[in-house]
Amino acid sequence: MSLDSSLKTAGNLVQHRNVLTRAERLEKLKETKGYDPKKQPVIGLPKTANRKAGVGR
Repeated sequence: MSLDSSLKTAGNLVQHRNVLTRAERLEKLKETKGYDPKKQPVIGLPKTANRKAGVGR
């Protein structure tokens, strides 16, 4: 008997998201580009790519 598709485990439900929330974008900018909220305004944040690391072919 097979398992119903609605009864998946939590590990299988996690998917890669291309769109980040505002808080996630700020955290990523702080790590990579040295974003400082005192120097740069919150409006007009630079874009951040959320690329999934692919397996080499």
